[in-house]
Amino acid sequence: MALRETSDDTFDADVLKASGPVVIDFWAEWCTSCKAMMPHLDAAASELGDAVTVYKLNIEDSPMTAGKLGIRGVPTMMLFKNGKLADTKVGSMSRSKIDEWLANARLG
Repeated sequence: MALRETSDDTFDADVLKASGPVVIDFWAEWCTSCKAMMPHLDAAASELGDAVTVYKLNIEDSPMTAGKLGIRGVPTMMLFKNGKLADTKVGSMSRSKIDEWLANARLG
């Protein structure tokens, strides 16, 4: 499954009420590291299929969600399982690190 988008309006339904693991990539248009990571995250999401749902959330377009979750810098990725925050990664990640992290997201 390819990378999807979520927002302040859809975050609760997309993430907190999801039945399976969900990863959120918090990013901004001005963030070059975010943009460099996006194709790697998209490819990883496609390879994992339905095992993990991966969303991106633009912090400038959806500041309420980013603020509630304490996002202080981008890129930041958060893993939610059964609507609960399970893990957070801050900073740019290589494709191999993204793959490793998302593979672990399928557990539980």
